[in-house]
Parts: sequence; structure tokens; C-alpha cells
Amino acid sequence: MIKRNLPLMITIGVFVLGYLYCLTQFPGFASTRVICNILTDNAFLGIIAVGMTFVILSGGIDLSVGSVIAFTGVFLAKVVGDFGLSPLLAFPLVLVMGCAFGAFMGLLIDALKIPAFIITLAGMFFLRGVSYLVSEESIPINHPIYDTLSSLAWKIPGGGRLSAMGLLMLAVVVIGIFLAHRTRFGNQVYAIGGNATSANLMGISTRSTTIRIYMLSTGLATLAGIVFSIYTQAGYALAGVGVELDAIASVVIGGTLLSGGVGTVLGTLFGVAIQGLIQTYINFDGTLSSWWTKIAIGILLFIFIALQRGLTVLWENRQSSPVTRVNIGAAIKTPLRVERRRRLRVRELTDKAFDIFNHMVVADKERTALVQGFRDNIQNTLFAIARFTARLFRQECHRVALIQ
Repeated sequence: MIKRNLPLMITIGVFVLGYLYCLTQFPGFASTRVICNILTDNAFLGIIAVGMTFVILSGGIDLSVGSVIAFTGVFLAKVVGDFGLSPLLAFPLVLVMGCAFGAFMGLLIDALKIPAFIITLAGMFFLRGVSYLVSEESIPINHPIYDTLSSLAWKIPGGGRLSAMGLLMLAVVVIGIFLAHRTRFGNQVYAIGGNATSANLMGISTRSTTIRIYMLSTGLATLAGIVFSIYTQAGYALAGVGVELDAIASVVIGGTLLSGGVGTVLGTLFGVAIQGLIQTYINFDGTLSSWWTKIAIGILLFIFIALQRGLTVLWENRQSSPVTRVNIGAAIKTPLRVERRRRLRVRELTDKAFDIFNHMVVADKERTALVQGFRDNIQNTLFAIARFTARLFRQECHRVALIQ
């Protein structure tokens, strides 16, 4: 329990320490207005990062999410502005298109056995090019529904206003936590990230799960594109450049291992919050360049990757400790005692069965010798099977103990 939650606790600790430092430098950080602004400004990034968490948990990567934002923006700007389609119809349409594109990438990844990096890189170039074909210029979106959604907010104590975009991001995080920890789909994602071969042997459909993972990621990226278009009131082919890297950074800072199998959606939320906290501090300072945000994020990434590696080595050393070997021996000895008792029982049953058979047949020496030889062969075969089964069982106990 502690082993799996330690990266999350470290991330939360970093956020708390960072917030306290900002509070000592600028007392205005105590206002709920600052927290609400961080949630609103990073709403689209938080939504993308939730989908990226599932992808990285499975051991994959998705580089197409930034281009999905750009395509979503220019598509909505065209169909709403030029064709007069209502946003209430355009939103579901573009969501279906995004999910279909993600499902297609997931199918290619599993069917062709090509690394997700290559497939999603191709998807990134494809959607970015399509966005430029639609329009090379920024297209403003003027619609009453957009104006309403961008201004929709709820007042909270302390003078803050929680926008609909920030609330949507929090709702996506809650749903993501539920999917990851309370559904069969979440268990399958963790299983594939831990060991895809073992997950396949357990009966998990890796193809179906992979398709759903990338469909979820691209669907959430499309939703983030809708939020970004509401936030900027425009669609632009250059929107979302580098966002995929910010999302990956948020996931890693949140404690998710790039190798897959370990991580939480809640940690990703704090990873996004840490990035927003750094950006807000720079804005409050006024003398620092915005590029210091990237420098700080890069330093944090180095620290968290080194921390992940250190924790991995520590866990491996604990698994190979003498205590673990004693536990393995205990795990092996117990089933061996059971196997010996069963072996004696098999000998007793076969002896009784052939004694009965001996009394039923003609009691001549030749027939008795034949039956005795047949009985010995049967017993030897059963003992060989028992030894083979015990050896397999010992190997499996040893493997399970090492994994734990």
C-alpha cells in the first residue's frame, strides 16, 4: 500500500511546500480566486492529462493529443461560424470523430504490434496537417452559446469564481479516478501496464482494452479542444503545440511510472496543479520570463524520474533480500507436504485396487507377475506426474514471490 502510494504522497508534499512558499512571497495566494484561476487556466491540460494517465499506465504514449486540440478548434470554428451549425450539435459530432480516430490508432497499435510512439506520432502529423488545410489563420468563434459557456461561473467563499471549465476538469478527474480504481476496465489497464503477456494469459483482451484506452485518450483530448475553443473563443491550427509534452510531464510528476502499471489519476491532478502554481508565481513576480516555467518543470521531471528509478531499485533489492527467500521457502514447503500426503494416498489406493484385481483373476504366477508389473508402471507414471506438477508449482511460487 505504502509502496504504491509513495509517489503520490511525494507529489502532494511538493505541491503543499510550493504553495506555502508562494504564500510567504505573495499573500495574495491565500485567495480562492487564485486557486480558481489555476483550475480555469489549466482546465484543458487537466482533461488531457487524465486520458494520458490511462495511456501511460498501460505502458504506452499518445503524442497526438495536441493536434487533436488544434483540429477540434478549427473544425468547430468552421462548422459553427461558416455553416451555422449549433455548438450543441457540433460538440457531440466532433467528440464522435475524436473517439473514432483514437480507436483506429489503438487498433493499429495492437494489430500491427508497432510501438504507440510511432502510431501516435503519425496521428499527430496527420491531424496537424488537416488543421492547416482547414485554415492557416485563427478563426474567431462568435456564438451566444460560446459567450454563455465562457462566462458561466459559480462564486465560492473568498472571492473566487469557479468557472464551468474548471468544474468540468474536476468532474473528469473524479470520473477518471472511478474508472481507474473501481471498474474492470481500470484493472485491465493496470494489468496490461504491469505485464501485457501475463494479462493476456489471464484472459484479458489486450486488443479491446488498447482500443478503449486510446479512444478514451483522444476523446478526452477532443473534449479539451472544446474547452480550449471556449477559453480562447477561436480555432487555430497552431493551438496545442507542445501540450502533449506538458500532459506527459504532469502525469510523471504526478507519480505515474513511464514503464506502466503504477500511478494514479489524483496524482496527475496535482501534477497539473504544480505546473499551474509555477506559472502563477511567475505572473505574480512580474520580472521573470514565462520560459522559467519550462525550466522548473524540466528540473522537476529530472527529480521525479530519478526518484522513480531509486524507488524501483529499492523495491527490487527488498524482493531479493534473505527475508524474501525465507518466505519463498515457506511458500514452497507447505504445498510439498500436501503433495507427499497425496502421493502416499495414491500408493494406497493403487495397491488396494490391484489387490482386488489379483483376487479376481486366475492365481497363477505368470498372471500375477504381469499384474504386478502393470501396477508398478502405473505408480511410476503417477509419481512422475506428481513430481512434474510439484516442480511447476515451485517455479510459480518463486515467480509470484518475486513479483510481490
